[in-house]
Amino acid sequence: MTKSAASTQETVVGDAGRSAPPRQGLVIAVDGPAGSGKSSTARGVARALGLRYLDTGAMYRALTWWLLVHDIDTARDAAVVEQLRRPVLEVGTDPDSPIIRVDGADVSGPIRTREVSNAVSAVASIPQVREYLIAQQRDIIGRAVGAGDGIVAEGRDIGSVVAPDAPVKVFLTATEEVRAQRRTADLTADPAATPAITLREQARRDRRDAPQMARAADAVEINATSLRLDEVIGEIVGLARERRTGSAWTT
Repeated sequence: MTKSAASTQETVVGDAGRSAPPRQGLVIAVDGPAGSGKSSTARGVARALGLRYLDTGAMYRALTWWLLVHDIDTARDAAVVEQLRRPVLEVGTDPDSPIIRVDGADVSGPIRTREVSNAVSAVASIPQVREYLIAQQRDIIGRAVGAGDGIVAEGRDIGSVVAPDAPVKVFLTATEEVRAQRRTADLTADPAATPAITLREQARRDRRDAPQMARAADAVEINATSLRLDEVIGEIVGLARERRTGSAWTT
């Protein structure tokens, strides 16, 4: 049996435990390709503004991990769809500890392997998968807004599809070489993950992700190639503060 999105999130959405004043209705969408620094940036912005944090990519990865563990052919759409609702996903929204569990087990580490990275694009491209997980993502965002906390959500199409009404939208980019270097650094435990191999796998993933990589027309593009992490975070925090005028969110 699969828990509903509501019951799954009730146990994890309120786990932030921060003492910062609540933010009313602020949603910040951070999109961009793999290796652009979305996760570190989005978590940093959430910390800086006292908001919750949602890694939508982790949800696709968690599902993909479960399919691989259960020997489901991720290249067969029908097989994936048949099993889609079996795993129970739990997503935490604390930027200091963004847990992701499958059937009660913490999979934060296993979902970051090359095997999952090389399979997740095929899974994420399936319309039924996207419909199922986007509904859960919107539920999590809605709960954060409803609770008065606000949220920073990152992924591929947050600003254009998942949360098109977000008042702050950012599209984060970097050169292919820098993105590959960052990804290789994340895979230090895998001796086969050389910069050259990572670059090839990244290019293949970029092609597969292209249909889902939808930059919102009103998103602000930030090229993080030569910027420090704190500089990128600072730019987005500045955008959020500039755009608070006329919205329900106040500092």
